[in-house]
Formats: sequence, structure tokens, C-alpha cells
Amino acid sequence: MTVYLRSLETAVPPTVLIQTEARDVFAAQPGLSRLGTRLVGTCFDSAAIDTRHTAVEEMTNDHRAENPVFFDANTGLLLSPSTKVRNDLFATEATKLFIEAAQKALEACPEITLLDITHLVTVSCTGFFNPGPDYKIVRALGLNPAVQRYHLGFMGCYAAFPALRAAKSFCEADPDAVVLVVCAELCSLHVRTSNDPDTIMGSALFADGAAAAIVTAREFPANPALLRLDHFETVLTPVGEESMAWNIGDEGFEMVLGNYVPHIIDDHIIGALEPLLSRETSLQGLPYRDILHWAIHPGGRSILDKVQSRLDLSDEQLVPARETLRNYGNMSSATVLFVLRHILDLPPADGADDGGERICSMAFGPGLTVETALFTKISSSRGLGTTALSGDAATRSAQPESALA
Repeated sequence: MTVYLRSLETAVPPTVLIQTEARDVFAAQPGLSRLGTRLVGTCFDSAAIDTRHTAVEEMTNDHRAENPVFFDANTGLLLSPSTKVRNDLFATEATKLFIEAAQKALEACPEITLLDITHLVTVSCTGFFNPGPDYKIVRALGLNPAVQRYHLGFMGCYAAFPALRAAKSFCEADPDAVVLVVCAELCSLHVRTSNDPDTIMGSALFADGAAAAIVTAREFPANPALLRLDHFETVLTPVGEESMAWNIGDEGFEMVLGNYVPHIIDDHIIGALEPLLSRETSLQGLPYRDILHWAIHPGGRSILDKVQSRLDLSDEQLVPARETLRNYGNMSSATVLFVLRHILDLPPADGADDGGERICSMAFGPGLTVETALFTKISSSRGLGTTALSGDAATRSAQPESALA
């Protein structure tokens, strides 16, 4: 049975973070060693990021809170709220993004009604609350209260793939199933000042965003699908368990992102792709660059550099991932869906055959886990050319607020 992705929409909070301003604020914090100050400059400047988004409104130079919690604009000090304070904000602000992204995905698929949704899969690793985002979406949008709900929590940057794989399985088991998948992450809640290289790198990379998709095997001839979901695979690299992790601390969640991660990916990316590409005879032995599109999770600039070099991909094939990183930063699980949205917004490729344009996609996370997927691009829903921005997100990025982190 063929399963399709029929809509894919994104959402970001309204507060835009300017990377150079964030660098200056983090570098000016008291308690930084001379090495720490140098690391802040290096990490922020080499991240290949211009702007990010945050749900923490007070983290702007223009915002003056009477009782600041995350940032005191009057003194320029980054504060250290407890994990509870951060998680309470997650419950409020993540709910908004979950609902916004889900609403957009439904509106982009007018042939599907609210009561058509049979399954709901939500994804996040940056906070917890219960009744959770799955419940909030059902209530806010008026879905059938009997919809089957699933939440994938604390898996990390690769979690969009298990969510889509589950959606595909639901649809293969029930031809009438319609699955709404929603990823939302508020990574910026957990940034802090520190001399620790992993913490500094996290502060330079991570951001907030959400993405939602509708997956079904049902046919709607008047409205062609966007993607065919072909295959998914999971691989654990033999090393790397200590190099990438996500732990809960007293002052927020703590990212472990060792500088050896790009080298692990460089050593093992060929082997990680082998199970996926072996699913189709036509792809076995094919040069990687002959697969037209590559939707790579931009965990960081150095990771993209290693993937491009190891697979001998062209600069053009890395544009969707690099532009997503540049405009949005690393939004954990939602990020690779932003990359896919960029690819969907590209005009039809010259010389593409009638079977559609193939997309090889991958994301990396704790473990070290490599999730891979093969898709086929069937149509572009917008025809916007080469931009990965859509609607209000494009407007906000064109006119960023003054921000600090």
C-alpha cells in the first residue's frame, strides 16, 4: 500500500534572535574564563546561523520585564531559572506552537475534515506536561475525542522519522487512516551561560520551531500529494554513546554535543545509508549525488560539511539544509521537516522523470542514532521557488526584532 504525505507546514515563535547580538551577550557574561570567552566567539561565529527564533519573549534588548526570569535587559545578565520554571513556560508556549502548526497542516489539506483524523502523533524532547500536547491539539482544534493519540518524548533531533514511520504503519494497517504528525521544540528554554564547550555550542545552535504533516493512504485526485513515503531505517553507530546526549539538570536540560560527533558521522555515514538504499535495486551502487535531493538534519555546520564531503554531494544539494540552519538554527526534531519543506518549495527539477523526484533524508541524535528515509517528491504545493520560508515566517525573518540570544 502506498502512503503519502499530503501537507507539511511550519511555525516559529515571533521573537527573532540575531546571532551576532547573541554572541556579544553571551561573551559579556561574568564568570566566563578567557578560554570560555574565546569559545563563545568561535562557536557563534562558525555556526553558519544568521537568525533563530525563541519563545522566550523577554530575551530581547527591547523587552523590559519587571521581574526578569531569563534575561535582565537592564544589566545585560543571563539568569538561571530552575528546570521547573523553564518547563512551566514550555507547557504554555509549546502548546501554542503545536496548535499553530497542526492548524496550518489541516488548512493546507482542505479535502480532509477534522473528524477524518484517526491518529495523532506528537513529538518533543524539550519539555513535559500532562495532559500533554496531543490532548491540547484535540481539544483546541475539535478533533474526534476518540482519535488515537501517541507522544514520542525525549528522543532528540531524529524523532520526526519515528513519528512519520509510525504514521506510515498506521496507514498500511488501516487504508482509511489519516494521521496528523506534529513536532514542536523549545530548545532556547535551556540555554545558559557556561565555560563548558558543549553548553556553549548548544547556546550557539539551538532554537525553537514546529512542523506538522498529514499522512494517509487515501486518494484525493483533485489534490495531488506532496511526498510518497517509501522507506525508513534506523542505525546505531558502534561508537558515540557518550558524544551526544540530552540530560535533565537542576537549571534546565543539559546538552552533550561532543566535538567528535562530526568525525563519527564521517566514519559511519556510508554504513548507515546502506540498509536504506539496499531497499531498492536501482539505488544500489548509485553515486550518492545521483539521488536528486538530500534532506539532511542540520545538526551543525561541521556535520553538514562532513556529510557533503563523505557523500560527494554538490553545493546545490546542501542548500535546503544550510539555508534552514542559517535562517532557523537547530530546532531539534522539527528541523528536518523544515528542510523537507524547502525541497517541496523548489520548482520541478529539469529532467526529472515521471515517477517523481527522489529524496534521501537523514537525522542524527543521541546514541549515536542515525535515522534515514527515502521519499519521492510528487508535487510542490506552493511553487514559491527556492525559499524555505512561508507566510508569516518569511515576513518575520525579513524584519527581525532586536534580540540578544
